[in-house]
Amino acid sequence: MCTNLKHVHFLGICGTAMGAVAAALRDQGYVVTGSDEDIYPPMSTFLEEKGIALSKGYRPGNLPADAELIVIGNAIRRGNPEVEEVLNRKLPYSSLPEVLKFFFLRGRHNLVVTGTHGKTTTTSLLAWVLQSAGLSPGYMIGGLPNNLGQGAQFNASPFYVIEGDEYDTAFFDKRSKFVHYLPELLIINNIEFDHADIYKDIDEIKLSFRRLVNIVPGNGIILYNADDPHCADVVAAAHCRTMPVGLGAPANEGRIEDIRYDTGVTRFRLFGEEFSVPMMGEFNVRNAAMGIAAARFYQLDDAKIRRALDSFTGVRRRQELRGVANGIKVVDDFGHHPTAIHETLRGLRQLHGKEGKLWALFEPRSNSTRRAVFQDSLAGAFEYADGVVMARVAKLEQIPEDERLRPEVVVESIRASGKPAFYEDGTPAIIERTKTLAQPGDMVVVFSNGGFDGIHAKLLAELEAGAVSAPAL
Repeated sequence: MCTNLKHVHFLGICGTAMGAVAAALRDQGYVVTGSDEDIYPPMSTFLEEKGIALSKGYRPGNLPADAELIVIGNAIRRGNPEVEEVLNRKLPYSSLPEVLKFFFLRGRHNLVVTGTHGKTTTTSLLAWVLQSAGLSPGYMIGGLPNNLGQGAQFNASPFYVIEGDEYDTAFFDKRSKFVHYLPELLIINNIEFDHADIYKDIDEIKLSFRRLVNIVPGNGIILYNADDPHCADVVAAAHCRTMPVGLGAPANEGRIEDIRYDTGVTRFRLFGEEFSVPMMGEFNVRNAAMGIAAARFYQLDDAKIRRALDSFTGVRRRQELRGVANGIKVVDDFGHHPTAIHETLRGLRQLHGKEGKLWALFEPRSNSTRRAVFQDSLAGAFEYADGVVMARVAKLEQIPEDERLRPEVVVESIRASGKPAFYEDGTPAIIERTKTLAQPGDMVVVFSNGGFDGIHAKLLAELEAGAVSAPAL
C-alpha cells in the first residue's frame, strides 16, 4: 500500500467502523471523501464536522479524480456502480481491515478479542482496564461501551484493543477480518457454528481460527476457553505460549473458581486472587477472566485490575435496562445465537431471582437465525424464560425456501415443554400479546441484532398507558 497517499475515498462510509476509520484518517491530515446509500445523523453529522464530503447513493461520478485509494466496505458487492467503476478504471482499492492494519496496527501491541460470543463485552472491559490503568489504549469495538463513550479511539498509544470478527473481509477477500489485525495477544472466547451465509460447517470456522492462531508471534500469547474443545483444538499447533482460561483450566493457570452471585455483582477467584464484576452470569465471569489474564500479561497489578472491574458499567444493548413501566422492566439485548440467548437469560434469571416472571421477545434477524441451521436448538435457548413471543423472520424472502427457519415449529417445541409461546406477525401484535402476559414485577427481555421496529420504547409506552391485562395463556 502506498505510503504517500493524500486522498482516500470510502464506499459505505456511514458504517460504524468505516466512519470511525475515515474520521481517524482525516485527523491525520488525509483528504477523505465517501459515499453511502443511506446518509443520516448521527454519523453524517460526525463526518461532516470532520470536513469529510459525503455523496448520497452510489454513482461513478462520486469517485474523485484524485483519489489514490478506494476503501470498499464489507457490505458492498459486485454490481455496485462505484465498485464497477473502480474495477474498470483499475483504481487501487482495499478493504477496511487492510487499512486498519497498514495505518493503525503496525508496530503496536495488538490485543485481539475473538469468539462466537462475548467479543464486544470482553473487548470493552479489556480496553477499560487499560484505560483505567493510565495506558490510554486505542481501540475498536463493535458496540458502545458505557465507560468509554465511543466505539473507536485512534491515538499514539502502543496498545490497541480490537474486536476480531470471523466474518469475511470483503467481496474480494473472503478471509476472516481478524487475520489482518497483527495479534500479539489473542483471546478466543469460544467457537460455535455461526454465519451460515458464508460458512458451511464448524470445521470451516475452525480453519479460519487456525489461520489466525498461526500468525501470533512467538513472543505473544493466546488465551483460550478451557471448557470449549473447539478452542483447545485450534490452538494445539500454536507457535507461541497458550493459556487455558475457564472452569476446567489447571489450577496453576487460568482456572475460574468459587463463583458467587450477589445483588448485581458476581464474585470469583482467578490465579488464587479474589475479583468481582458488576454483571451477572457465568459467561460474564468468563469475559472478565479473559480481561484479567490479558492485563496480567502486560504486567498490570491486581489492584488496578480490580478497580477497573468494579467501575465497569457494561455495553449498550447487552442486558441494558431500557425502562420500567407499571413495575415491568424492559431489557434490551443484542443476543441472536442460541447460546448467547440461553446464557443471557440464565444470567438475568440469577439477577431477577424469583421476584417475577421472565419473558423473552425474539426477532430472528441474523443471517444464521433466519435459516434452519438453528431450527432444533432455538427452543432450548429459552430454557430460563417463563414464556416466549417470536417475531416474523426478517427478510425471509432472501433465504431459499428449503433453508428457512420455521418459527412456528420453534414455538410448538417451546409449548411442548409446558411454557406459553407465540408467533406474532408485526410489532403491534407482539406488544398486545406481551401486555397480556407481563405483570408488575416481571421482566421482558427483547432479543435482536437489529432495531426490532423500535419495540422497546413502544412497549414501554403501551405498558405505561394502561393497566396490564390478566394473563391469557
